[in-house]
Amino acid sequence: MGNRRLKPTTPGQRFVIITDFSELTTDKPEKSLLRSMKNNAGRNNSGRITCRHKGGGHKRAYRVIDFHRDKLNIEGIVKSVEYDPNRNVRISLIHYVDGEKRYILTPLGLKVGSSVQNGPGSEIKTGNAMPLENIPLGTFVHNVELVPGKGGQMCRSAGAGAQLMAKEGDYITLKLPSSEMRMVRRECYATIGVLGNIDHKNQKLGKAGRKRWMRIKPTVRGSVMNPCDHPHGGGEGRAPIGGAQPKTPWGKPALGKKTRKNKTSDKLIVRKRK
Repeated sequence: MGNRRLKPTTPGQRFVIITDFSELTTDKPEKSLLRSMKNNAGRNNSGRITCRHKGGGHKRAYRVIDFHRDKLNIEGIVKSVEYDPNRNVRISLIHYVDGEKRYILTPLGLKVGSSVQNGPGSEIKTGNAMPLENIPLGTFVHNVELVPGKGGQMCRSAGAGAQLMAKEGDYITLKLPSSEMRMVRRECYATIGVLGNIDHKNQKLGKAGRKRWMRIKPTVRGSVMNPCDHPHGGGEGRAPIGGAQPKTPWGKPALGKKTRKNKTSDKLIVRKRK
């Protein structure tokens, strides 16, 4: 597992750093867990663009991931480690002894042939899922639930992992990858281990075309526009940002303006991220 440089036989390959895909064991996904994906190109149900700079790119199929890990006390075996075009972490195909197949996120160290289990009585082992109250302090976990039974919502990207710091009453204190300290209900499920593909952050695309394959279109700077198109536009030569405060194309404050509105969970955040 790691990254590799390409021999620069073309200009686009001169600076590219890509993953070596050495941990993958198959290139054929499980058909029963595939779903079609429509490319809406950032448009909502009325056809208006609500998220700019999206569209085009490579066709994808969605892999149904088991974020709930609610198949309790039934052993499963890792049959393959696969690439998922919809996320930066690898996925593992689990064959349970009752015949069911499910995809899970692949933690660091999980190999083909490893066994995994879900439930309160599971062993403290990489890939096993259980309530936070059953996990020892200091353990790193991923795919953490915020609401019991809703499925994992935190720590789902490559290299992510939260550390159990304290247990007090009905809550467990977690240290998140952002350095934020947050309390979560003790009944919430989490999976043991840190997610793999940790070298993802060191990749370099090498050319603009790879960004287009990922359905991301170019972004034009506001400072090179006219005043009628953007608050940063206009001026003679390279002008500084007008009014000092960076703004969106619609005049709203950007870059540093706090936008958090979920005050109901503020009481659960012990220490904000840096």
